[in-house]
Amino acid sequence: MTLVEKIKALSKENFSQTVKIRRHLHQNPELSFEEFETAKFIAKTLKELEIPFQEGVAGTGLLALIKGKNPDKKTIALRADMDALPILEKNDVDYKSKNEGVMHACGHDVHTSSLLSAAAILNKLTDDFEGTIKLIFQPAEEKAPGGASLMIKEGVLENPKVEAILGQHVAPNIPVGKIGFREGMYMASTDEIYIKVIGKGGHGAAPHQTIDPVVIASHIIVGLQQIISRNRNPAFPSVLTFGRFIADGVTNVIPGEVNIEGTYRCMDEDWRAEGLQKMEKMAVGMAEAMGAECVFYVEKGYPFLKNNPEVTKRARQGAAEYVGAENIVDLDLWMGGEDFAYYSQKADACFYRLGTRNEEKGIVSGVHTPTFDIDENALEIGPGLMAYLAIKELAC
Repeated sequence: MTLVEKIKALSKENFSQTVKIRRHLHQNPELSFEEFETAKFIAKTLKELEIPFQEGVAGTGLLALIKGKNPDKKTIALRADMDALPILEKNDVDYKSKNEGVMHACGHDVHTSSLLSAAAILNKLTDDFEGTIKLIFQPAEEKAPGGASLMIKEGVLENPKVEAILGQHVAPNIPVGKIGFREGMYMASTDEIYIKVIGKGGHGAAPHQTIDPVVIASHIIVGLQQIISRNRNPAFPSVLTFGRFIADGVTNVIPGEVNIEGTYRCMDEDWRAEGLQKMEKMAVGMAEAMGAECVFYVEKGYPFLKNNPEVTKRARQGAAEYVGAENIVDLDLWMGGEDFAYYSQKADACFYRLGTRNEEKGIVSGVHTPTFDIDENALEIGPGLMAYLAIKELAC
């Protein structure tokens, strides 16, 4: 029996348990940095598998090691995130969230259950590989500064040193059974922008007696968009979006201040810094020119995510061996952010996508929506694929 056949058989054997784990996690979601019960459940499962692990990494994170023959030869890592989102679930399923207003709407329940199942598979195959596989169960992917950055600071990529790291993420736009890859630059950096425009409020019938922050803030938003459209090098995509504009007046009351919130995403660190500098200078300058004050604050988020070309090529080939070359798809650049990017800055990395879509079953909703779900057949593919790619990478 080949290694692929062994792993597929084990993944099929574990399938019902993987589904059970995923549904338990889905029913009991926890927000970023609050994954206390999730961590306990993972610890319990690892104990049952007799896999040694460390708890309390970056708060609720866990780190486990599976050693094959000659464990010091090479170490690679597999990562899964554990946190959920503040979304009220609208799915009518038996495993619907019991924690009202909190939902696994980004598939982290799938990631964690897949890694636990991959651990069970790998733990039965320690005679089939040389080296060590490090399992990273990470908190707080959804909230800055990102659990990945904190786990790295606590040494998760050291002792033993990780040479390569793989991350698997659900893809509701890709049919179940298919796997997506992209070499090189893949996902954007993410920064949050907060702007306060302070003017002078007053009666709506006497705007000449005010310094209207609504009008000034509107000019600022339009002006900042021109920085992206007229200053950015087209070779490096970037996005500036403002999703919140709070002017707490009424029909005939001009408020004293306006608060704006948005996100800035790009694929180049030099332009990231330059763009933010230009935005602050323009916003402050425009407000002052119109008699107001502007406070410009940036909460720096995740860096860009870059897939190591060689590791990704090997992973793509391994996936083709596992699911068939006809089931491998190319991923487009994606302006979304992911704190897996921190790992990609420190070690050779591959972040790939697991297809979870099934139009015939009506499973078509995107991540971060209240109706997101997956075709659970992906839970037979995902764990086995993780296990196979890990063993393949150790052999390189």
